[in-house]
Amino acid sequence: MNVIRKTLKPMSISLAVIMFLIVAPVHSVLAVMIGTEAIMDSVRGQEAREHLRQFLARQDVQKAFIAQGIDPVEARARIDSLSDDEVIRIADQIDRLPAGGGVIEFLLVIILVAFIVLVITDLTGATDVFPFIKSQR
Repeated sequence: MNVIRKTLKPMSISLAVIMFLIVAPVHSVLAVMIGTEAIMDSVRGQEAREHLRQFLARQDVQKAFIAQGIDPVEARARIDSLSDDEVIRIADQIDRLPAGGGVIEFLLVIILVAFIVLVITDLTGATDVFPFIKSQR
């Protein structure tokens, strides 16, 4: 029995030291679940940021910035400093803007206004453009 104790004592001490070295330096780590929305927002933010970079790379946009007195390099730096939510909002606004739109609507409004002015002048007797409007004189 003494022989077994003499051989097991150094082994048990070394095993105790090894177990202490394994367990002692471990720090507790706080982990939080990441939601799917957070990952999707991150991906969407990166896509929106890339969309704005491509938009700023266009020559006509750079010329418009220079005409307004804005340095395109500074504009890129400002976009890089925006948060993901802000970049997504700006990219959505750019996508919703009409590309040269409103021309037909504008022409229709001009024609309507001209028609109303001519009807009023016909009613007052200043002009006689429309024969179906009979002014009472």
